[in-house]
Amino acid sequence: VDRILKATLEGLARKLFGDVEMRWVDAYFPFTEPSIELEIFYMGDWLEVLGCGVMEKQILDNCDLGDKKAWAFGLGLERLAMVLFQIPDIRLFWTDDERFSKQFEAGKVSTFQSYSKFPACYKDVAFWTSEQFTENNMCEVVRGIGGDLVEEVVLTDEFTHPKTGKTSNCFRINYRSMDRSLTNEEVNALQEKVREALPEKLGVELR
Repeated sequence: VDRILKATLEGLARKLFGDVEMRWVDAYFPFTEPSIELEIFYMGDWLEVLGCGVMEKQILDNCDLGDKKAWAFGLGLERLAMVLFQIPDIRLFWTDDERFSKQFEAGKVSTFQSYSKFPACYKDVAFWTSEQFTENNMCEVVRGIGGDLVEEVVLTDEFTHPKTGKTSNCFRINYRSMDRSLTNEEVNALQEKVREALPEKLGVELR
């Protein structure tokens, strides 16, 4: 069932985005198993465009559909607009900055023109991974703490210890506000919360 689901949604993605490079990433959604996300290679980076999965059998049983198989998937309209208008940062959709909103007119497709941003602040965090850890879960934890101030979370280094077999990851978190300069104090406070949350929620061991 999941094979047919993937093939169907890959066809949808090609119809919407053209002949783009795609990949599937493991994910977690509470009502599907397996749960996966589809990413496309867009403007030099991987962009998540939809999440999906095979419906849990218990849900179908509760609806007297136990003999059926079902899919669930969702496609973000913002992701479509990012590709259509060549918008690089999804957070721009939530800004009140007229330099963004005045670039678009109803019924007209136009290419987004970048304008100056406030400076970014980069913070690294390194840890030994765990069974609960996935890159998607890591990003969810970080964005749950930093919200719209988190522009990007990127894996910068990975290695496996030859004796213990443990894997170490280093991620770089890019903090940036769309409407002001961030202070060192507030970024340091956010980063400290991230460092506290990762072992608690994902069972990783900080380095």
